[in-house]
Amino acid sequence: MEVFRPTISNPDKFQIGKAMWLQKIDLKDPLVAANILSSRPYFAFLDSAMHQDKLGRYSYIAVDPFARLTVCGDQAYWNSVPEKGDPLEILQRHLAQFAFDEKIERRFPFQGGCIGYVGYDYGRCLEVINGYPETEDKAADINFCFYDVVLAFDHMTGESYLCSSGYPETQPDKKESRAKARLAQFSDWLSMPSKQASLDEKPNRLSLNWQSNFTKEHYCQAIETVREYIRKGDIYQANIAQSFSAELPDDFQPWPFYRQLRRINPATFGAYLAFGDQVIASASPERFVLLQDNQIETRPIKGTARRSPDLEKDRAAAEELLHSEKDRAENIMIVDLLRNDLSHVSTADSVEVTDLCRLESYAGVHHLVSVVTGKLRPENSSVDLLKACFPGGSITGAPKIRAMEIIAEIEQLARGVYCGSIGYIDFGGNLDFNIAIRTVTLSENKAVFQVGGGITLLSDPEAEYVETLTKAAKIFESFGTSVSEMA
Repeated sequence: MEVFRPTISNPDKFQIGKAMWLQKIDLKDPLVAANILSSRPYFAFLDSAMHQDKLGRYSYIAVDPFARLTVCGDQAYWNSVPEKGDPLEILQRHLAQFAFDEKIERRFPFQGGCIGYVGYDYGRCLEVINGYPETEDKAADINFCFYDVVLAFDHMTGESYLCSSGYPETQPDKKESRAKARLAQFSDWLSMPSKQASLDEKPNRLSLNWQSNFTKEHYCQAIETVREYIRKGDIYQANIAQSFSAELPDDFQPWPFYRQLRRINPATFGAYLAFGDQVIASASPERFVLLQDNQIETRPIKGTARRSPDLEKDRAAAEELLHSEKDRAENIMIVDLLRNDLSHVSTADSVEVTDLCRLESYAGVHHLVSVVTGKLRPENSSVDLLKACFPGGSITGAPKIRAMEIIAEIEQLARGVYCGSIGYIDFGGNLDFNIAIRTVTLSENKAVFQVGGGITLLSDPEAEYVETLTKAAKIFESFGTSVSEMA
């Protein structure tokens, strides 16, 4: 393994306005920097390990935040001090304290702000969800760290920069002094010798005793229950997931596990958050919502087919998915739901479907993906957009509220981070969040992840069960387990 030392430029040369200081780093692979910084406090890695066209263009790394917002149940904490109110309104209030005070030139959509997640269960704060399950999980429902320095990577140009805002200082002289001092500090950290992890490392085989909250028979019965609700007219579809959990050995290390996950299953919207005792490792292929310069984009995924190593069979599976009546109907229903969600915060007539049921292929599966866009109203904020769409329709069903009630009734578990969203909100108002699928929560020597699928009247129960295992396969492989052991 080679020792890496990046080339770091003079920050004065790259000062932009009075609100942002940039410093160029001669480093193209974010994994190298991530290996160096992964042990730092509150390490966050928004990881586009898979990038194609403009998707997955950027990756971001941040550590050592100057502030934190955590929410457990109905109690929010700003730097451990209790605050009352709607959690995302509290988030918006604190973001406004650090809003960029001028129109800064941008090299990256995210140059400082908060990184974290909104758990699926926050949805019960937005709407009354009858029969919602209680949870004994101590993990935060919402968890964001505020970062004044971000290491940003542009995979298209191959450039990387340290971006420093100088916050939480607000007086110009103090802000500039802090911004430059923090650049120097990060430069020192990045210059420390670090062994570069091999991208060809093989997964360790762990003898884990995986448990699911469903047997195969129970899951198939759950699908029939959903189909009966559809026949009665309650819903058009619902997303039903099974949850896998296992106790981890005392010497388990989350960061090497994530490196294996991203190697085995590179994702466009991957993430790794090491927030205290809780680690979130995500290999999500799905964007929940993007806001950039007031332009909105959401990319729902509905429709899945397993890939084959045989090229002809793989092409046949993709073609079958493209023409699947069931999968296309499922996708189009969610597109309609998202068009409605976006209309609440978008300017008149700006919401449109720019792609419908296009095929995208990943390491283990083919997916049908659609794209819905809009333009944010001037009176609405990035947090307003997040609230209008949360949780994503692709992982609830339609109509959303009744689907969430049926999910709660059938699954009988709080979902936690799963089917929530992981991402950033920039101090300038931009945001980008994934749908937290293919996502593992690691805490208290335990690994938990969920996999599910959209159920419609045309669903075949056994095929739906197999689809959950198909989606789980790469996660099991990252732990050194074969999905065939779980069938």
